[in-house]
Amino acid sequence: MISAFSIEAIAINAIPLILAITIHEAAHGYVAKRLGDNTAFLLGRVTLNPLKHIDLVGTLLIPLALILLNSGFLIGYAKPVPVRFDRLKNPKIDMIWVALAGPGSNFIQAIAWAILWFMPQLLGIDEPYLGAVAKAGVMWNISLLVFNLLPIPPMDGGRVLTGLLPYRQALPFSRIEPWGFFIVLGLAISGLVSEWWMQPLSGFFLSIIRFLMWPLQHLL
Repeated sequence: MISAFSIEAIAINAIPLILAITIHEAAHGYVAKRLGDNTAFLLGRVTLNPLKHIDLVGTLLIPLALILLNSGFLIGYAKPVPVRFDRLKNPKIDMIWVALAGPGSNFIQAIAWAILWFMPQLLGIDEPYLGAVAKAGVMWNISLLVFNLLPIPPMDGGRVLTGLLPYRQALPFSRIEPWGFFIVLGLAISGLVSEWWMQPLSGFFLSIIRFLMWPLQHLL
């Protein structure tokens, strides 16, 4: 049975989650196009239309289950944006920028949501729903940022590490990719991802957000 609390939780989390995932994926495609590969652009993936990016399981079912279960671990994913790294101007370096575009967009969104969180208070407006949505926006974007930075292919962090490694080490490391999803899934189920990656890095990025919001907090 879906309770009023569950409906409220979905109403609060839906917009921030869909925006976080949509902009994340569009950012990958946009940067890839700027660096020489227009594959995602030609397939209509450089767009803010969420229907182009939504994955039934990753964007809807998994986040919905986590919200309804009141889980402290918030995550979701979309359809991967296709990138032909061989078409990039400088494949080994440019793949780093393409990979960082997604998490980078989440960090920018987290800052925007944090500002929105404080603005009603600064203006003397009592709007609990807007505050709850803005808080969810910060948390979803930080979660997606940190999760995607896992240094395991095909996660964004894995692609960054592949680009940073010398060719001799990068090639065998990149061969992990077909098994990467199962490795990440196993680490997540074991709790290692949450304890050793999500919690400390989420805390780190949230501390940066708090530092950036200090001037606004000082005005309250």
